[in-house]
Amino acid sequence: MGLVLMSERELHRIEVLSWVRDGTASMASAAVLLALSPRQVQRLMVLFEAEGAPALRHKARGRRSNNHIRDGVRDYALALIRENYADFGPTLGAEKLAERHALKVSRETVRHWMKEAGLWLSRAQRRRFHRPRLRRQGEARTRF
Repeated sequence: MGLVLMSERELHRIEVLSWVRDGTASMASAAVLLALSPRQVQRLMVLFEAEGAPALRHKARGRRSNNHIRDGVRDYALALIRENYADFGPTLGAEKLAERHALKVSRETVRHWMKEAGLWLSRAQRRRFHRPRLRRQGEARTRF
């Protein structure tokens, strides 16, 4: 058997269900510990005893989301933004992509893509690149 990746939550489930199997804990106490209903703990217990610990692993692990946007669409959108809308923010960029190119992507997705590609910085990040603060009247002068 190969390596099975599991989250802390899944490992905690295995530990509590093994207590139930050993008779150390009851189904009701396991339900409280796992924040599940007793019926859900029974269902997990049947699965755990039949197939072992890997059966408690989340089945969608490693799969892409049903709502994912393909890499080709992302590359196409970024190419359009670089060519036509490099000086736009993510909100206006997303509006122009939808309006002129029939490419409907949320502004948050466009913001994320532009940030990754280095085309846009948040306001806080832009502030870091400003010139240093000028001395004000009455401030102590520093000698070097």
